[in-house]
Amino acid sequence: MRISRSEQKRRIKEVEKMVQALLDLPYQEMKKLPCVGEMRELFLDAHAMKGGARKRQIKYITKLLVREPAPELSKFLSERKGKKLAQAREFHELEYLRDSLLDEAIAHRKIVRAEQEEIEEQWPSRVVEEIAQELPEIDRRALLRLAAIFARTRQARHSRELFRLLRAARETADRQERMRSAAG
Repeated sequence: MRISRSEQKRRIKEVEKMVQALLDLPYQEMKKLPCVGEMRELFLDAHAMKGGARKRQIKYITKLLVREPAPELSKFLSERKGKKLAQAREFHELEYLRDSLLDEAIAHRKIVRAEQEEIEEQWPSRVVEEIAQELPEIDRRALLRLAAIFARTRQARHSRELFRLLRAARETADRQERMRSAAG
């Protein structure tokens, strides 16, 4: 059965998108491409090109890949992009946790200030309890202290420190999970 021209064009466009995505990877990742020497050189050359020359090189590489498909390239790309997407998602989750805690601290400070008092470094927090359920190794006192200091001063360095604390706890939890799965 013959493939329609429209389907052929769609398939070529998919290969072209894959080539473009591979060229968007960092140069060090490009060196690890799972392909023969000549094809790797074409990719490395195209990575350094700009404008029309790069577009022509993409078209040329696409033409070669349509003739001789390389499924290992799409697998390589999905592994790299999947890792990058997971890292971005994790980063945004940590930002959300940090922002939720800071919003709660600011709101708590407003309530306390209405009573002519100042927020203490150990204040009751629902968000810290939620974070502790997700990241059991987290230092709750440090979270509360940093959030309270940020609520008082609004200095960005305390927000950044809070993020670093969350990221370290996430990395520790991930490392422990990997060790448990490797052992079991």
